[in-house]
Amino acid sequence: MSALPPSNELIKLVVLLAAAVVAVPVFRRLGFSSVLGYLAGGLAIGPFGLKWFHDPQAILHVAELGVVLFLFVVGLEMRPLHLWSLRRQIFGLGTLQITVCTLALTGVGRAFGLHGPAAFIAAAGFVLTSTATVMQLLGERGDITLPHGQKIVSVLLLEDLLIVPLLALVALLSPRPPAEGGLWDWRAIGLGIACLAALIAAGMWLLNPLFRVLAKAKAREVMTSAALLVVLGTALLMQLGGLPMAMGAFVAGVLLSESTFRHQIQADIEPFRGVLLGLFFLAVGMALDLAAVAQNWLLVSALVVAMMITKALCIYLIARLTRSSHGEALDRAVLMAQGGEFAFMLYAAAGAAGLIDAGVGATMTAVVVLSMALTPLVVVGPRRFMPGVAASMDVVQALHDRSGSVLIIGFGRFGQVMSQLLLARDIAVTIIDNDIDMVRSAEEFGFRIFFGDGTRLDVLHASGAATARAIAVCTDERAVTNRIVALVREAFPQAKVLARSFDREHALQLVKAGVDYQIRETFESALRFGQAALVEMGVDADEAARTAEQVRRLDGERFDLELAAGDIRAGFPLLIGNTAPGTPTPLTAPRRESQVLNPSSPVNLEDP
Repeated sequence: MSALPPSNELIKLVVLLAAAVVAVPVFRRLGFSSVLGYLAGGLAIGPFGLKWFHDPQAILHVAELGVVLFLFVVGLEMRPLHLWSLRRQIFGLGTLQITVCTLALTGVGRAFGLHGPAAFIAAAGFVLTSTATVMQLLGERGDITLPHGQKIVSVLLLEDLLIVPLLALVALLSPRPPAEGGLWDWRAIGLGIACLAALIAAGMWLLNPLFRVLAKAKAREVMTSAALLVVLGTALLMQLGGLPMAMGAFVAGVLLSESTFRHQIQADIEPFRGVLLGLFFLAVGMALDLAAVAQNWLLVSALVVAMMITKALCIYLIARLTRSSHGEALDRAVLMAQGGEFAFMLYAAAGAAGLIDAGVGATMTAVVVLSMALTPLVVVGPRRFMPGVAASMDVVQALHDRSGSVLIIGFGRFGQVMSQLLLARDIAVTIIDNDIDMVRSAEEFGFRIFFGDGTRLDVLHASGAATARAIAVCTDERAVTNRIVALVREAFPQAKVLARSFDREHALQLVKAGVDYQIRETFESALRFGQAALVEMGVDADEAARTAEQVRRLDGERFDLELAAGDIRAGFPLLIGNTAPGTPTPLTAPRRESQVLNPSSPVNLEDP
């Protein structure tokens, strides 16, 4: 039977993936951002390139879910207390920057022949910086959590929230009668508030119990489905309320930021976020109307230059007025001197409301797309000549603050005891465990434990392993410990690795695997126990302590011999046996030897 021909949809999917796979590595190799690679790939396969796609808007609507997922992940990092600590930056710095930039860009619009509301709408749309582009660039540089990165994130958050009142203002300014959507419908306002209230209520009282139930099922795919359901469900709820989908995803992320499942959810969402965000940038590249640009190339080029320079100058001056260094101010100005994805929504709404005509909408859309495409190119230059940004005291302090972190994997009895020493010295620790009952019971005793599977590399990344100074593997299964140690040694070479071993054979395996420190879980407690037994038998306390130290030293010598020989039997002569001279010892007898090599045996004399 002959094979069926591939469907048109499958061909399109293959082309999209191929564009990303080819373009992004090429641009990264050339030293540019992956964003520029996606934009170039989209332009190449779009209606103004090879014409493999003729309706980029259809792809853009689906790809907007990438922005939604991205803001959800950002929300997971923004705990309510952290957001509250950023209130001055969000509502102070953000409001000042948005106001000054809007006024200046409105003047630019009027200088280019736009009048009244049209100039304001063109300016307001360009003020809304591309969150996806900037956050992607900050993420690639590792600057999101640093102080100057947090200032940029604060402004971006306010700009994203600004789309809601801007859409309301478009409706109020519309010259069309109410039947055509010109005046604001108070019922729509009520619906939006109700949807937002429902989202907050669900986040506070429903989501955590839901994930607890799913975690007990121990089905990874169900947890992933639930995470996607939360993101897409909140986006749909906001859309029904007339609010931006991304706003709902961000709020849901913030509500889950204090959840014990935060790291697991982030790890589950991350692959989908990356793929859909790449698709979004591909669609933006496709949407660049080269015909419109060619027809009005002089106007479009002049607008792009004027808008970007004006916005960058305003941002730089505001940053300097708020006591940012020259390097930091210049970096922020270059990163944010662009329009963003929400401008498309604003221009479309303004066109439907009769505030701007189709020609102005197409021109401004082209200006925004070109500014987004130029930003990754423009960023490259200043970053190479701004050592002040990389070496600022804020950044040094942030790295110093983060350097003391320890990631503890597994919070059974062993992990609980060892954590006490770190916590007693106020060392910041992140603790993950994949036992939901353990997570819940630990909370009752005042511990902050996150639900997460330490054998997954994405979970380790989400838990901060890439910035941890030490990673303590305290899990209670030999195979799990070995998998985690292998992952950590390979992916996080900056961290010291400490591991709990289960017996002598396992300790040898861990040392060969490259751990910096290992300890057999019963060794030290058994030594202390034996020392106490000597005292109870009338041996002097000092003599008992010296005996314990001798046994500890002999054990170390025995371990070194076994490690060098690669044979667990090599250290047998150093064991202190209780058989008569000339009689085979328990450890050299065949039956006992098999017990030594079989960790599951009820007697395991090789692990004192």
